[in-house]
Amino acid sequence: MAEVLEKEYVGRLAPSPTGALHLGNARTFMIAWLRARSLGGRVLLRIEDLDHPRDRPGAAACAVEDLRWLGFDWDESCVQSERHDIYRAALERLGDLVYPCVCTRRDVEAAQSAPHDGDQLRYPGVCRGRFASWDEALAYKSATCGGQGSPSARLPCWRFRVEPGTVVDFEDVFAGLVSQDVSATLGDFPLARDRDGAGYTLACVVDDLLTGVTEVVRGDDLLAATPAQILVARALGAEPPRYCHVPLVVGRDGRRLAKRHGDTRIAAFREAGAKPEEVVGMLAASCGWAMRGEKVSLSGLLPRFNLASVPHAPFMV
Repeated sequence: MAEVLEKEYVGRLAPSPTGALHLGNARTFMIAWLRARSLGGRVLLRIEDLDHPRDRPGAAACAVEDLRWLGFDWDESCVQSERHDIYRAALERLGDLVYPCVCTRRDVEAAQSAPHDGDQLRYPGVCRGRFASWDEALAYKSATCGGQGSPSARLPCWRFRVEPGTVVDFEDVFAGLVSQDVSATLGDFPLARDRDGAGYTLACVVDDLLTGVTEVVRGDDLLAATPAQILVARALGAEPPRYCHVPLVVGRDGRRLAKRHGDTRIAAFREAGAKPEEVVGMLAASCGWAMRGEKVSLSGLLPRFNLASVPHAPFMV
């Protein structure tokens, strides 16, 4: 049965120029693009280039080139580093819900009441009410860090206040029902390490809302971060988009793709003389939309697209 939509579907592709586009990125973007186009929707391209210390010169242009080579298209595009005024306005709207924090990751790790594994750390609110302004926090940070660490590490961060008992429930299109007590798992979570609020969590939420994204299709490594983004959207007076978190591509060791797994860059396939239909066919086969070894174009997958056929286990390469 065809899915019935209350309004036009708007999806997005959001590459980050911290490295080259690889098979894992391409598979997730393929699912996102097909999901939007199969529903007659629009696709937005957003370059998420706010992670400045890790951004690689030329990586954004290479990502766009790789996407076009694979057969992707989009209806609009934007670059986050050109939208600081928008994030500053959103930060001001949040008012007392945000505050500057000077704690390092080591400080937060030391404050954990139990051993912790993973990227998510619970922040106990040490800096709540500690500083009257960003400038005051910055002065303290500058005086105490002694110039050590990267430039970004010497900056405060903005944190979002989370009151005790704050639970977020949402129905993920692919993963199903998710319920998270944000106060117990994250506490006051970071929004950005930038005076203007130009950081991943705030910028991601603001851009999804302002560009009318109705559904976010992305890797399930971001599933645990979604409740925090929902809280920010609601604090800005809006309902967040739907979310659809799909499994990652992993190496034989079960870990996310990295250099240790060999060269999985799309650029490497291009340089080796591969055809885009070969790469798309391999990724489509992992989703149940093509036979192994079959060559197929991205647009050729539209009549075959079925989100329900995507395995819930990670795709291993």
